[in-house]
Amino acid sequence: MSLESPAPMRLRRATMSAITLLGGVSLAVIPAATVSIASRLFTTAEQGVIAVAVTVATFAGQLAFAVIVESRLSSAGTERRVVFPLWLAAASVVAGVAVVVTGPNVVSLCIGLPVLVAALEVGRGVSVAERLDRREIWASILVGAGALAGVLAGFAGQAWALVPLVAGIVTATIVRCLPVEHRASRPERRVMGWVVADTAITGAVYPLLNSMILAFLGPNEAVLFAAISTVSGLLAIPLNFMRLRLLKEHSGLDIVVSAGAVVAAVAALLVAEWLGVFGFLFGEAWTASATLLPLLVACAWRAASLATTIPFASLRRRGEVRLVTGLRALVSVITFALAGLALLTGSLAAVFAGLLLAELVSAVVYEAARRRRVAAGRAVADAAGAAGTAHAAGTARADAAGPARHVRDEHPEGDAS
Repeated sequence: MSLESPAPMRLRRATMSAITLLGGVSLAVIPAATVSIASRLFTTAEQGVIAVAVTVATFAGQLAFAVIVESRLSSAGTERRVVFPLWLAAASVVAGVAVVVTGPNVVSLCIGLPVLVAALEVGRGVSVAERLDRREIWASILVGAGALAGVLAGFAGQAWALVPLVAGIVTATIVRCLPVEHRASRPERRVMGWVVADTAITGAVYPLLNSMILAFLGPNEAVLFAAISTVSGLLAIPLNFMRLRLLKEHSGLDIVVSAGAVVAAVAALLVAEWLGVFGFLFGEAWTASATLLPLLVACAWRAASLATTIPFASLRRRGEVRLVTGLRALVSVITFALAGLALLTGSLAAVFAGLLLAELVSAVVYEAARRRRVAAGRAVADAAGAAGTAHAAGTARADAAGPARHVRDEHPEGDAS
């Protein structure tokens, strides 16, 4: 039993949560660093392809996370334990070596990037879910240092700029796959199927959308969409952190910490835009267009996920995987339709506004579903309680009637008297 009082324990837990949350910046900077390095090493047409590859890599990471981590966390009938699989770590090392050996090659980068990002997503997800905070801090430092070194080398025009970026990812992956004491739970097959299905339906929207932007608006707009999505994706760090923790158990403390981090992240992004950091980072794709309005709308879109994540995680914890998949499919259709209609305006700000509106609709849909399920659960519990009370009363009456019947049986003349 710990000798610490509850207040210091909560403070230490909140501090470790905040540090681990900040470590998620290392995951978010990988797409940004990739786009930044590509702007110095590749042609405009190749940059457009890489911008789409970044969204595809994010999608691949989401799928891997769904199969390896989220399906186990959503299997209510198990212990819900997760570990980093060695086969994914090995695949990440092979992909990293291939990217380094081939140099600045658009084909090898587009093929290797999904594997590397998948390893990052799964590794961080395992560390956050299992509270491997110290390990995650070191892994985040390695990823961040590699990304920083790669971006600086890109600024200097060095052809080997991708090497430190990839090296940081591979080294962090090795740290995250070190042995742990527990074993991974076996996910329920039915749960895994529904989780992977809804992740695939939802995640496919953004690669398709960016492909449409590349086809209709050109490579510069595709790169800018990827850049703004990546920058605003910093807000997804606390949101994903909160989602992971809430999938394990509800925590008001983690919600407060995550909401505060979202507000701080928005302020930091606006300051960075005012200082011209993003123009320096992404080059002509950022400076050639008005980016403040699209960035503001994109930040609002990401922040709106706060209202979506809480009821979503609640439904997942209750094991409502089939319901969640149906809702996610509906929401994905709405999202793609609204963003596609906004694309007709030729404005990225309108596209992000469509995504924002879809996120707000999603929040309403998820919360309504959660309330219905809670009300249904209460009704079932009340009915069971009433049945139990009636059964107890019937038992009591039977027990009381038993002696009376016994007396009548012993004294049949009692009725006549």
